[in-house]
Amino acid sequence: MHSQYIIRIGIIILVVFSVALSGCTGSDDVREEATDVPGGKAADVTDDTAVSLDDDTMISDTLTVTSSAFENAEGIPVKYTCDGEVINPDLEISGIPTEAVSLLLIMNDPDATIGTFTHWVVWNIPVDSRIDEDSIPGIEGKNSAGKLSYIGPCPPAGTHRYFFKVYALDTELDLESGSERALVEDAISGHVLAYGELMGTYSR
Repeated sequence: MHSQYIIRIGIIILVVFSVALSGCTGSDDVREEATDVPGGKAADVTDDTAVSLDDDTMISDTLTVTSSAFENAEGIPVKYTCDGEVINPDLEISGIPTEAVSLLLIMNDPDATIGTFTHWVVWNIPVDSRIDEDSIPGIEGKNSAGKLSYIGPCPPAGTHRYFFKVYALDTELDLESGSERALVEDAISGHVLAYGELMGTYSR
């Protein structure tokens, strides 16, 4: 009888230990599933109209950017390049929110061999539907050549893409003329109401 009692006690202890161990493992699994959320905070965004920019800014309105000089994804005329007059093309912007206070324009070339090349940065552009050809519509920042001016497309060889990115902001930027693009992009965090872009190509 004594040996049978000991065996029963041993079986009960083994069952209780197994249940406890199973409960701990299950709890760990739930914790990991709850915390392992790809994309972090952005994973909660369900608005289908939201646009994710390369600076991770989330916006819900989209601007339409066009030019009388060229169509989207088409060639940029020589006039606006380093082989021509080196002047900026005109841009037409529609869909600007009524609450917008200013516009920001960034033109860059992501196909440059040294990395993205900034051709033009202009902020505190008046909220208007047009940026004129050969103009300085706002405060200019420093381009990748270290100058405060527009640089026309000038690839060393082959075909490059040139993006004219326009941001509608709910404020004006308190930045000094000649500020770097990275500083400008930091300054617009939380102030972007709408975004749009026009892409043109140029070959040499």
